[in-house]
Amino acid sequence: MLYHKNILLAVTGSIAAYKIANLASMLKKLGADVTVLMTKNATNFIHPITFETLTGRKCLIDTFDRNFEFNVEHVSLAKSTDVVLVAPASANVIGKLANGIADDMLTTTVMACGCKKIIAPAMNTHMYENPVVQDNIKKLMHYGMEVIVPDTGYLACGDIGAGKMPSEQVLLEYILKEVNCEKDLAGKKALVTAGPTRERIDPVRFITNHSTGKMGYAIARHCMQRGAEVTLITGKTELPRPMFVHTVEVESAQDMYEAVKACYKEQDIIIKSAAVADYRPASVSEEKVKKKDTEMSIALERTEDILQFLGENRREGQFLCGFSMETENMVENSKAKLEKKHLDMVVANNLKQAGAGFGTDTNVVTLITKDICLELPMMSKEEVAKNILDRIKKMMD
Repeated sequence: MLYHKNILLAVTGSIAAYKIANLASMLKKLGADVTVLMTKNATNFIHPITFETLTGRKCLIDTFDRNFEFNVEHVSLAKSTDVVLVAPASANVIGKLANGIADDMLTTTVMACGCKKIIAPAMNTHMYENPVVQDNIKKLMHYGMEVIVPDTGYLACGDIGAGKMPSEQVLLEYILKEVNCEKDLAGKKALVTAGPTRERIDPVRFITNHSTGKMGYAIARHCMQRGAEVTLITGKTELPRPMFVHTVEVESAQDMYEAVKACYKEQDIIIKSAAVADYRPASVSEEKVKKKDTEMSIALERTEDILQFLGENRREGQFLCGFSMETENMVENSKAKLEKKHLDMVVANNLKQAGAGFGTDTNVVTLITKDICLELPMMSKEEVAKNILDRIKKMMD
């Protein structure tokens, strides 16, 4: 995922430094080359050997350390680095970076880097809210650095308030947003629907399906990482909402239809992966329910056809992709859907095939357009998302 990416982690003197060990491990598992810089104060909270063991690289602290090949180390690092994360960022180092002070290995190297710099402040609430620190943070942002807003909660000093460094997963998401993908969808707007819809029968029961939303969420994340401005319209799922994506939560098929209708015109790419419940009670207030033990009979009517609406009302230049989940005649039924709904592409899978469909971390799909029928092998849903967007990008160019 991050193969051939060089990540520089700059660790300063804060109790939150221990979190960066786990982050370094997470980055290594994704294939990144990770180098850690530490201030001397940071070594009081976590030992450099920890980082050296996790990254397989020397942890750099001293600007004048002669135990490396003959080059100007901070300049050499700066040239090869794809993204810098300063985390935890103390008030002291924030002040230095904001005012051009480079007096150790960490600040000298960060100053020399021309790549994206991400700053994660971590300190006591009163320090964080000090006007001087806030002014320095604004300076960092003015100079093009991205500053992560710290969490609010119980701090190591016993205070409760802002200043807590976010979790390792949040820090990782900021790095992935920057370097995981080429930004070939920059300037595009993408709308993705995901998850199941629910149709209420009464205050307790509802009609739904087995969709978990994993495929749609993977597509939304990948669109965002490729630079698109993403809106995700999602039914009820157990998944954490993807960061850096505008999320609209809905319940029923009608809710999803209205949400799509409200914003579809401004979108360049629309991908409907949501598994919409096809039927709803004909009239919730007047439904005729006949109970016999645990059985019931309910009058149903079809829900709005979102893809049909999009196909009939698409604007020029808009790309429409739908999903087709079949148990038989997958290719034939999907081709018919492509034509009937006026789509550019259908992503089809057979729900009877192991490793495909709802609730799995993998998928087996066939990409169908008017010109191709491309069957993909079993792969993770993240990889499927990449392949779908690769094909969309190729067709749009």
